[in-house]
Amino acid sequence: MPAALVTGAAGGIGRAIVERLESEGWSVHGVDVEDADLATPEGNRTVVDAALERFGRLDAVVPSAGFQHVAPIHQFPEERWDALLAVLLTSPFLLAKYAWEALVASGQGRFVAVASAHALVASPFKVGYVAAKHGLLGLVKTLALEGAEHGLTATAVCPAFVRTPLVEAQIAAQARAHELAPERVLEEVILAPHAVKRLIEPEEVAATVAFLVGEGGRAFTGVPVTMDLGWTAR
Repeated sequence: MPAALVTGAAGGIGRAIVERLESEGWSVHGVDVEDADLATPEGNRTVVDAALERFGRLDAVVPSAGFQHVAPIHQFPEERWDALLAVLLTSPFLLAKYAWEALVASGQGRFVAVASAHALVASPFKVGYVAAKHGLLGLVKTLALEGAEHGLTATAVCPAFVRTPLVEAQIAAQARAHELAPERVLEEVILAPHAVKRLIEPEEVAATVAFLVGEGGRAFTGVPVTMDLGWTAR
């Protein structure tokens, strides 16, 4: 039975990924903030070691943990910048580093990072998140090149806005940043870049991840897998 490590598993996209992979016969070690501090090397080492101890193997690593901070750049807290890069970029690097030998040993290891359309485009007031997600795509490209000879693939799933607590929590901050009433934020800010005016469901992202770690995903590596409801078509 193949084994996967999924971070950010307590809710939203991460939980949907755990449930989908388990339904397809994967053994999944899902972790979240209560399990380890993914902003530290020790925390990332801990979750990889725990997965290997539990299953004796690792065939897929799916970094999905994340958070958001919305503020103009001249007011953006430096500690939030550091924390965003630590969790959204450095943690995936460390997970890949510590799981690398196991993924190579799998013979068909998969690294599927949950990125964002913000790995491809930018939005105002999200400098830390956008910078980290752009860096994550660069990480995935490098992993793909280094992993190719070992049958290891690396991809970045890049959804538009997904119906998650992370998105819902942005509404008040977006209202302040854009000087809008909160009830106007969903339509005028969050959904504004979508050609199709809806939120993506977490289960849709989970289905894409399941495809990428399965047989159908073997030809995908070093690329963003974009599911953005037409955002980047403009």
